Amino acid sequence: MKKLKLTLSKKILLLLLSSIGFTILFSFFFLHFLYSELYLSSMKESVIYQGQRTASHYHYGELSDEIIEKIQWYNIVSEYEIIVVDDLEQLSSYFPYKINMETLIAANDRADLENGQYIMKEGFVEELDREILGAIFPIKGEQGLIGFIYIYVPLAAIQDVFKESIPILIVVGTLFFLIIFLVANRLWKALFKPLKDLQQHSFEVSRGNYSNRLKADHNDEIGQVTEAFNKMSKSLEQQEERKKEFTSNLVHELRTPLTYISGYTQALKQLNDMSSDDATNYITTIEKETERLNKLINDLIELNHLEENLYVIDHQPIAIAQLLFDTIDLFTIHLDKKELNPKLTIEEDLIITGDPQRLEQVFYNVIDNAIKYSSAGSKMSIELKRTSAYVEFKVVNEGLSIHQDDIDRIGERFFRTDKARNRTTGGTGLGLSIVKEIVKLHDGTFSLTSDRLTGTKVTIRLPGLLSD
Repeated sequence: MKKLKLTLSKKILLLLLSSIGFTILFSFFFLHFLYSELYLSSMKESVIYQGQRTASHYHYGELSDEIIEKIQWYNIVSEYEIIVVDDLEQLSSYFPYKINMETLIAANDRADLENGQYIMKEGFVEELDREILGAIFPIKGEQGLIGFIYIYVPLAAIQDVFKESIPILIVVGTLFFLIIFLVANRLWKALFKPLKDLQQHSFEVSRGNYSNRLKADHNDEIGQVTEAFNKMSKSLEQQEERKKEFTSNLVHELRTPLTYISGYTQALKQLNDMSSDDATNYITTIEKETERLNKLINDLIELNHLEENLYVIDHQPIAIAQLLFDTIDLFTIHLDKKELNPKLTIEEDLIITGDPQRLEQVFYNVIDNAIKYSSAGSKMSIELKRTSAYVEFKVVNEGLSIHQDDIDRIGERFFRTDKARNRTTGGTGLGLSIVKEIVKLHDGTFSLTSDRLTGTKVTIRLPGLLSD
């Protein structure tokens, strides 16, 4: 059996129609309640009151013709039908109808009447085509029962009872449903038009079009969903742009060394017109480009391992200051070449737990970047100190400042602030990406600020500081 699928709009329409149906049904039951509880109750009380009042006047002597004539006169002037008989059997002659298909007097009614109790009779009389409400009252004399009074009144139909109220109910009901329709129509447009737009834009997103945005005209949940969708589309668009940029950068990074290797290889084939010194230079260049290509591939593999949590940190106590000194010594030639004399502020007694190989890589990549982008002869400082329960590593250099829009992108694969991708700075554009992942694996933090006045500052905070 095929399962019936209902859209959200159909479900809400069904809910609305059900609510209207429930309202109509409730109105019917409410009118029936008013009819049965108010109208019928008041008529029953009136019949009992009139019957008892009439019977109380004749609780003495015999039921004479004069008394009967007075009762018949009362029958004429009142809204009730009154029958007075000497014997209970005579009632069948004056009221030869059945109530709810039963005779007027039941077998156990006589005993109740002889005990002075009245008997209520209510039901439908087919001959009169009406519901009637009545009661039989005993009339007692000095010697016992002297007669019976049967007083009854035809009941008005429910439409007759509310004939004055029904037009008002119709008008009020019409206005109510008109208001409901207007409100529902407004809600329908406010709810489903944005959802339709969201569905259409989602289809566009699935096709790779992330440029569309929805109008956020609401401050409710629909507006929040719209805002979330717009943020998602913007994020996907940015990711798509960065993916394209990553692909372009990767192609560039691979093409450059391959072009050099291919060009110099072709030149080496023509040894007839080449000196031995030129051949040596070409081979040296091929080796450098091969090393550069190999480093690029290794960095990519390493970064993937770090991002996928495939690398397990080897935690052990580290004399972090000595590790930093050893790393700085590796840059002696580069520092002299650029005439840089970094100011060192290092607390030498700091011990932390971490992976020494990875932390050395962090120090190396950060210092390497600082040297590459420092102006010749400019100021540079390296600081390592205790900050609460953390070790703070800070490198500040003067030189090429980083635009504010680029700071958030520092650490993305192949992202470099030198848009011309100058080969003099070298590198693969993966260094800081690896640094950020290693710091994250050590539960540390990485931050970078840059302006022309104070220079570029990289700050790394690492936990795991061991007490002295």
